[in-house]
Amino acid sequence: METESYKIALEGELTEVTRLLEEVAARDPKDAHNWVPKTDDIAADEADEIDVADKTEAWAERTGEVAELERRYNDVRRALERIEKGTYGICEISGHPIETARLEANLAARTCIAHKDEEDTLS
Repeated sequence: METESYKIALEGELTEVTRLLEEVAARDPKDAHNWVPKTDDIAADEADEIDVADKTEAWAERTGEVAELERRYNDVRRALERIEKGTYGICEISGHPIETARLEANLAARTCIAHKDEEDTLS
């Protein structure tokens, strides 16, 4: 399988996802592949209840966004690792080639179409 075009596209996506993550999160110093949502500092004794509630709500929304971006970041990173290992485009469940249409729809796909519903169960 020719992977150079996939590699270029995945590297571009990794750059974009990293940029988006850096806007709303910081890398966990203990694990470079883990991201922690940024918080708006509030001095508890100086802030009123509305400010605290607003910032807490914003943090909760950011946490969901970070989780989604972090999942994609790790999926793309793993896809690039599979290219390096020569296993990109191979279903991690069946061992059969992943359909081109599936890879074009999701560059980081880990399974063929038949097993796409099982992809979330992979570690």
